[in-house]
Amino acid sequence: MVKSFLKLVLLVFASATILNATEYKVDSDATVLKWHAEKVTGEHDGYVTVKSGKVGYKNGSITNGSFIVDMKSITNTDIEDEGYNAKLVNHLKSDDFFSVEKFPEATFTILSVESNSNTNTITGNITIKGITQKITFPATVTEKGDMLVVKATIKLDRSKFNVKYNSKSFFDIEALGDKMIYDEFTMTLNLVAKK
Repeated sequence: MVKSFLKLVLLVFASATILNATEYKVDSDATVLKWHAEKVTGEHDGYVTVKSGKVGYKNGSITNGSFIVDMKSITNTDIEDEGYNAKLVNHLKSDDFFSVEKFPEATFTILSVESNSNTNTITGNITIKGITQKITFPATVTEKGDMLVVKATIKLDRSKFNVKYNSKSFFDIEALGDKMIYDEFTMTLNLVAKK
């Protein structure tokens, strides 16, 4: 009974904090989300667009938020040859990787935030290819007038989202040899949101 009461009090407190937070809407044009992936024989970089989202902010801390990423917007920036560039981008969009025709959007919803100075440790649910995983990462938050800037480096394991192509999590590592692509990839976020 006491535990139930305490949970209710915490829920009411958390809800009140979110309700009193200032809401910022993501500026898609100013927001940059860069991806970086590595394989045995090299690496690739590119961008993907955060198409919409909102962030709650109060007393120097993020309180809540949700975001939608346009998976059809995947680009590559390190291959100069147009043909090879298009080949890689189309492969990333295919069922070998992110199946963007079936899953055109990825989402992230904040579940909780721990604040320390201007660093927020964010925990939330990310959904890619219809599969949801809980992730935690540090983010720096800066308030500039009516604008909020959130910066974070997020490491993801593609195998947890059923992205199988040349992955040691699904195929024999010796058979893959130098064709192996590492499961972990990095997303670097510079999110801009405005009141």
